[in-house]
Amino acid sequence: MARFTAEHQLFRQTVREFVEKEINPYADEWEAAGTFPAHELFRKAGSLGLLGVEYDPAYGGGGADHWYTVVLGEELGRADCGGVPMAINVQTDMATPALAKHGSHELKKAYLEPALRGELVASIAVTEPDAGSDVASIKTTARRDGDEYVISGSKIYITNGTQADFLTLLARTSPEAGYRGMSLIIVPTDRPGFRVARKLRKLGNHSSDTAELVFDDVRVPVTNRIGEEGQGFYLQMEQFQKERLIAVYTALGGLQRAMERTAAYLRERKAFGGPLLGMQYIQYTLAELQVEIESLRQLAYAAAEGVVAGENVTRLATMAKFKAGRLVRRVADTCLQFHGGAGYMEEMWTSRYFRDSRLLGIGGGADEVMLRVLVKTEGLEV
Repeated sequence: MARFTAEHQLFRQTVREFVEKEINPYADEWEAAGTFPAHELFRKAGSLGLLGVEYDPAYGGGGADHWYTVVLGEELGRADCGGVPMAINVQTDMATPALAKHGSHELKKAYLEPALRGELVASIAVTEPDAGSDVASIKTTARRDGDEYVISGSKIYITNGTQADFLTLLARTSPEAGYRGMSLIIVPTDRPGFRVARKLRKLGNHSSDTAELVFDDVRVPVTNRIGEEGQGFYLQMEQFQKERLIAVYTALGGLQRAMERTAAYLRERKAFGGPLLGMQYIQYTLAELQVEIESLRQLAYAAAEGVVAGENVTRLATMAKFKAGRLVRRVADTCLQFHGGAGYMEEMWTSRYFRDSRLLGIGGGADEVMLRVLVKTEGLEV
């Protein structure tokens, strides 16, 4: 069981106030617009120290323990939309972990430091039209030409894609070397040859801008590479663990708030001579879902403890990501059902939560990919 200190709880209050003041009042507006002002919001988050809680203070990070990341995710999950928390998570735990851990001092000064202040918006560019869950199949290339890489290809489903100032891009630097021939490269989006091909329309997470990106002989310095050439696949797999954990922590916050809001509605809604919450079937269903949420929480916290201890948490993180992807769908469906006709209306939060929650079982590794990993970790291969 986690032991949150008084300092953790003060940080929790800071994040909750940020969500309630800087996100929730504008959620409807941003959802309708299909985007949110990332630079403006990220600067506010950066000023509160929310964008790099575990990173080196030398570059503007908080130097805190992993439980602060748990708190951050849980509280962002209580936002009135899923898109903005996801965009923040990209900045904190998807596009910057490899840069923070393996990037050169110069690269961190140029990109990580302003990203932690919220002055630069970051994005992670891995998925391609023909390579989603199968990361080893990416085709975007980064050809060496003297002291530069010349990047050609395309990426799709890129969160923060229309607003990003730089991308952490996975590309092939040695096409003949398979997954050992990939590198992670920082690509500024102001370089000639880069363009946003289109902004994508999605089922949910409307406030988050998602894009298809094209690279037409984009030149960047070789010094923009993170780590050694050919190590990109491994560094991205490492980043995926961060991505999956922050997604789970954020899901926990959303799950708990959804249950709280549903119970409050059912307590007030009268039908068949009394409040709906008085019906035994509804009570039992909600009680069972709380058991599932608490099970996920304990699994996630066990993974967090492993992170703090410096252990390999691939197994626990994968289990938690899989369970979270399934559970949010079940909870979202139940909450909508128990709100009846009102729950199906756009004006009710249940409709947005139902749409937004569907992504968790796809993004950051689909449910089936998580199961494939677990087949290996559990020794179930033939």
